[in-house]
Amino acid sequence: MPPSTFFHRIDVPLTTWMARRGPTVLRVALGVVFLWFGFLKFFPGLSPADLLATRTIATLTFDLVGPSVSLPTLAAVETLIGLGLIFRIALRGVILLLILQMLGTLTPLVLFPSEAWKVPGLVPTLEGQYIIKNMVLIAAAIVIGATVRGGAIIASPRVAREAVKQDKQEARQASER
Repeated sequence: MPPSTFFHRIDVPLTTWMARRGPTVLRVALGVVFLWFGFLKFFPGLSPADLLATRTIATLTFDLVGPSVSLPTLAAVETLIGLGLIFRIALRGVILLLILQMLGTLTPLVLFPSEAWKVPGLVPTLEGQYIIKNMVLIAAAIVIGATVRGGAIIASPRVAREAVKQDKQEARQASER
């Protein structure tokens, strides 16, 4: 059997499985991350992000919200996001909350540059790396959000091209109305 045929016999079912199961695996994995990190924040000192998170919130609220309020609130928000993702509860709201919370987590890159960067904008510190990886979490939320209304990842290039063509046609018709 030629190598390309062997590869095709493995690649097509594997890609199909990934397209079918990937969004669910991504949603649950993202939920576990939020649930875990949120739960840790209920116990001050356990999360490596406690101090930076509370300082960021204090700075963003002009010191109106102190650590005694911000840390448990953040813990609750992250835990709710995690539970919502894992159990598929109110996903639109959960994803909006996740993105807003994640955008807030990016602000220390600007607010505390000496803590986030060894070389500004180029070489992040460990804390900076921790923050930058949140862009991946935002991207994951966007992919999950694309499936909330029943959308799906399509493994077949032919079907995907037809779907894109159909979407463009529907968008054009909607704009003409």
